[in-house]
Amino acid sequence: MPLNRSKKKTPMPTQKPEVRRRNFNEVALGYSEEEAVSEAQRCLQCKKPGCVEGCPVQVQIPQFIKRIAERDFEGAIKIIKETNSLPAICGRVCPQETQCEKNCVLGKVGEPVAIGRLERFAADWERAKGIRPPVIPKKLGKKVAIIGSGPAGLTCAGDLAKLGYDVTIFEALHKPGGVLVYGIPEFRLPKIIVEQEVKFIQQLGVEIKTNMVMGKVLTIDDLFEMGYEAVFISTGAGLPKFMGIPGENYLGVYSANEFLTRINLMKAYSFPNTDTPIKVGKKVAVIGGGNVAMDAARSALRMGADEVHIVYRRSEEEMPARKEEFENAKEEGIIFDFLTNPVRIIGNENGWVKGIECIRMELGEPDASGRRRPVPITGSEFIMDVDTIVIAIGTGPNPLLTKTTEGLELTKHGYIAVDEEGRTSREGVWAGGDIVTGSATVILAMGAGKKAARSIHEYLQNKKWR
Repeated sequence: MPLNRSKKKTPMPTQKPEVRRRNFNEVALGYSEEEAVSEAQRCLQCKKPGCVEGCPVQVQIPQFIKRIAERDFEGAIKIIKETNSLPAICGRVCPQETQCEKNCVLGKVGEPVAIGRLERFAADWERAKGIRPPVIPKKLGKKVAIIGSGPAGLTCAGDLAKLGYDVTIFEALHKPGGVLVYGIPEFRLPKIIVEQEVKFIQQLGVEIKTNMVMGKVLTIDDLFEMGYEAVFISTGAGLPKFMGIPGENYLGVYSANEFLTRINLMKAYSFPNTDTPIKVGKKVAVIGGGNVAMDAARSALRMGADEVHIVYRRSEEEMPARKEEFENAKEEGIIFDFLTNPVRIIGNENGWVKGIECIRMELGEPDASGRRRPVPITGSEFIMDVDTIVIAIGTGPNPLLTKTTEGLELTKHGYIAVDEEGRTSREGVWAGGDIVTGSATVILAMGAGKKAARSIHEYLQNKKWR
């Protein structure tokens, strides 16, 4: 296999910023076959691949990259799908730079191999050729219930179905996918991609029931009475957090959850051809510095805002958003107000937002997160004229399900307490993803789903709890 000795990744083709900032089409266009092969040939095929150690779902990365370098694209996607049932999603939204690519040897002398882009290429190649239906294994006659169809739930369901279990996913919304469909914008993760990945899970024999708000429609006790022998809770952490400052009840103030759900899942961007419109003003402020804040800001721009600010209380260096998302937002014209913190929201006589009062910050000593703590600068208050505010400072666990489940131990913050295998305090019940960790990444949730699937399989074979 020839080597490409370039120290830089093969560039990813994208829409031009001046074009994409006004449409919801996917920003990154994907590698051509020649670009993928060229990038794959940069891989050194390490004997002890650190990239695999950095992958929460243990994709055999050097093996699939070798297949791409040899133009065996079918072999590449086959290797990926041995451990990852959602490659087209992971290739688009997984933070490879802090996981598999972080451990790439080439990263010590230049840029690491573009593992995520190659994974996406393999998945997109398969989709273009037509995804072959998977082989459905012999059934074991045991039923497992999955609550939530986000990345953790889909992964756990897929792995258990491959082992022969009868798996049913119960989803609260009208479409499966969880945060993949309501939280991530079309320009980063097209819905057709999620639909096709979900279809693959269904082809494994997994049944998905939508509009099932668990804790209301059914309880976990009901599921056991219905013959399910194990339950995996993967409901995410979808309860929005607010700042607790004056004026948050004014019209024109959104949580990022509502803002993105209306746009992404309810297709507010296609109004009037949708039943769920959303009002976005001309000057928008998004509070926060994570990936959700980037998504909200870039969505607001595409919804017609003239000016969009991201207001973040720390500096660029402390910002938790992916570098790629930050760079894309800057290219599109998003304005960043660092070391700035809102103190109150100002409204007009009709109850609509007309401005936000902020205070300048400076960085002090590191806090518990390891980042330097922002400290207000006395007398530095100022007012920003805005007519829409999106608060993207994080989410928490929705207590609807946990309140109806006796014997389920929670942490002091309301998340479900689990052991290293994802087992809860309630026999036969596992949990994983954001409902355990708080807001995290898609791939970490998938890792939790895989771990729980292995533990559930062991339990159902031996019926021994701990």
